[in-house]
Amino acid sequence: MLAVIFSIVGFAASAVLVAERLAIYKDAGHRTSCDINAWLSCGTVMRTPQAELFGFPNPFIGIVAYAVVIAVAVGVLAGARYASWFWWLLWLGIAAGSVFTLWLWWQTTFHINALCLYCMIVWCAQTLLLAHTTARMRRAGLIGSSRGTAAGSAAWAWLLGIGVLVIVFGIIAVRFSTAIFA
Repeated sequence: MLAVIFSIVGFAASAVLVAERLAIYKDAGHRTSCDINAWLSCGTVMRTPQAELFGFPNPFIGIVAYAVVIAVAVGVLAGARYASWFWWLLWLGIAAGSVFTLWLWWQTTFHINALCLYCMIVWCAQTLLLAHTTARMRRAGLIGSSRGTAAGSAAWAWLLGIGVLVIVFGIIAVRFSTAIFA
């Protein structure tokens, strides 16, 4: 159920980003719904080369990827059983998405010098989705040791996911401290 929730949140944020990007294509001067100030501005982030790393807006990747995860998660809720190789491919896709998300965070924080609220929602959803999927695979005995020890160690996946978010937002608080606390 958590995979469905995290994926719906990620999908929704990606959909808003796509809609905002299409509005910018139509009107270069469009002010996005999260253009709050100079450092908290989706429009600033969307107008950079990093926002279209593969030649199209990055949120299109999110829409497709989150839709796949939603379909798989709903399948599990309906009783579907997937082979271990399928779970590994899903996990690798989610992990790759998390690495890409981390790179985008680095770009916005240290190179673009602006933050996007909807992007931050995706960062959270993606990080927690990776933690949840890793924990699920640990409980199923697909990652690491036996099922008996995997159940307890799956909690570490959650701790790591939340720890990553604390570090990410802590760095943001320090990096943008003059703007945040001014």
